[in-house]
Amino acid sequence: MARNNNLPKNVLVARFSALGDVAMTIPVVYSVCRCNPGTRFIFITKSGQTSMFVNPPENLTVLGIDVKQYRTFGDYVRLLKELRRVYAIDAFADLHGVLRTYMLRAACMLQGIRCRSIRKGRRHKRALTRPRNKVMLPLISSRARYREVFFNFGFALEEKFTSIYDSGKADPEIFASVTPPKKEGEKWVGIAPFAKHKGKIYPPELMERVIDELTGREDITIFLFGGGEEEKRILGEWAAKYPRVINLSEKRHGFPVELALLSHLDTMVSMDSANMHLASLVGVRVVSIWGATHPYCGFKGFKQRESDIVQLPMTCRPCSVFGNKPCSRGDYYCLAGLPPQIIFSKVNSILDGQ
Repeated sequence: MARNNNLPKNVLVARFSALGDVAMTIPVVYSVCRCNPGTRFIFITKSGQTSMFVNPPENLTVLGIDVKQYRTFGDYVRLLKELRRVYAIDAFADLHGVLRTYMLRAACMLQGIRCRSIRKGRRHKRALTRPRNKVMLPLISSRARYREVFFNFGFALEEKFTSIYDSGKADPEIFASVTPPKKEGEKWVGIAPFAKHKGKIYPPELMERVIDELTGREDITIFLFGGGEEEKRILGEWAAKYPRVINLSEKRHGFPVELALLSHLDTMVSMDSANMHLASLVGVRVVSIWGATHPYCGFKGFKQRESDIVQLPMTCRPCSVFGNKPCSRGDYYCLAGLPPQIIFSKVNSILDGQ
């Protein structure tokens, strides 16, 4: 197909912020790169998130930026100058829509660089999360909002992403330091029981009951994912208490190792959090648990099934987009009221091929 000469040749793409939000860009960015091989895309994000971009297309460059070094408009003018010197930037795709990318966009516009920015749908999200007279309609996904930015440049964009691994699974040697390869007939289940905000965390005592039930199956090995100090303590206790439970939070393995391991899971149990999106990047079905937030806000995992979502039909849900607001009831019943039986029943159904 002939190249549209009006298309940019070197596109700067920016998305900082939370890990899950950056993970959601990958199916879109990889697809737009593969659909437009004549354009180079330079993706900038936080330094610690670059290794998540495993097996990128040849025309994608991922750069880590220490955002603490860029606070003023002058800083972003300097950043743009540095990037243009190396990459000849002629367009800017803002996938974030916050103050720092506004400043970067302004710097681009001053230099005559074409810019397109995400439409975040804040008004509709407020209508969905307000306490009264909610408009309970599903909003377009974050990935659709990312795609729109590239469409507005005129780029062709078809879905050309299924997994960051072409074969669907990574070489087991990548995670050999964590665990031996899966045995024939063995089932691997990941559990990521925590999130940044309380409104998205299933009570640990209930999640422990899920683990207790699952370890009753002799063919299951469970991998626990988490990061904070309190999380490590709880996960360590579970790993010590139950058979065939491996705690991955004891040391930092890095995205290449954890994503490789994730690709061999049979299913993942996760909150509405980054681990749901990481598992989605390797084509693993996720039993996702939703409390204060809701899939209608547009953050459901890539190609995840509606039938694998666990949530309660409460009139106060969703009360926030990110789960960071205090519970108006005071009891977080949206999470505490979810019976563990629902979760392990869904896991068992997936493991049994349903």
